[in-house]
Amino acid sequence: MSDALPFGHVAPPAEAFRSSDDTAGLGDRQVELARRTAFVRANTALGKPPHVPEIALHLADEAHDLWLRTEEELAEIGLPPPFWAFAWAGGQGLARYVLDHPGEVRGRRVLDFASGSGLVAIAAVFVGAAEVRAVDVDPFALAAARLNAAANGVSLDVGSADLVGEPVAADVLLAGDVFYDRAFAERLTPWFDALTAAGTTILVGDPGRAYLPRGHVEALAVYEVPVTRALEDAEIKRTTVWRWRGVPPR
Repeated sequence: MSDALPFGHVAPPAEAFRSSDDTAGLGDRQVELARRTAFVRANTALGKPPHVPEIALHLADEAHDLWLRTEEELAEIGLPPPFWAFAWAGGQGLARYVLDHPGEVRGRRVLDFASGSGLVAIAAVFVGAAEVRAVDVDPFALAAARLNAAANGVSLDVGSADLVGEPVAADVLLAGDVFYDRAFAERLTPWFDALTAAGTTILVGDPGRAYLPRGHVEALAVYEVPVTRALEDAEIKRTTVWRWRGVPPR
């Protein structure tokens, strides 16, 4: 039987979480993780992104009211925008590239930045990355990434941190669909420049977002990625995987 709630109902965290009896004896952090995990299970169903059918994810779809909630409605129940519940075009394109070009990450330390569902991190594990860490600031994303890793028979080092501006212990940084907001892009660009100068390879999956600084990147591959019009302005998003090359020459 599906864990999904009936159409038209999304359980707020207090309703979707386990009872106190289920979490008795756990520490506060484990209780919160168990509650978030229960929420993800209750508001998603296991499926496969169309452009990366090798990987199963817990996703919201038109049968889940989570799909339809506005950011304001989500804030009222204490839930950040659930980017982790959808397979965005940038992430699908980047995961496809990693699967098709395993030499980019095989045997290397990989950081999946703003990991969301963990899709790109799981792809990196599949092709033999030496270490994979999935990082996101949303604690619900961490619960989703752990569930998705388990669904694919892999394990992930999952963490919650705002790493922007910090050095990273990674050979490769993967970033799927992160240039959707001007202010965030303005934070990311100098950080990515600095990491590249320090020797980190950065690969970005982007479906034509307005704030990608094209002078800092070079194209590696282009994909036509199926998406839903409920999230995007088209049913197919032309998605490019870029290698970050740093500060453009003058």
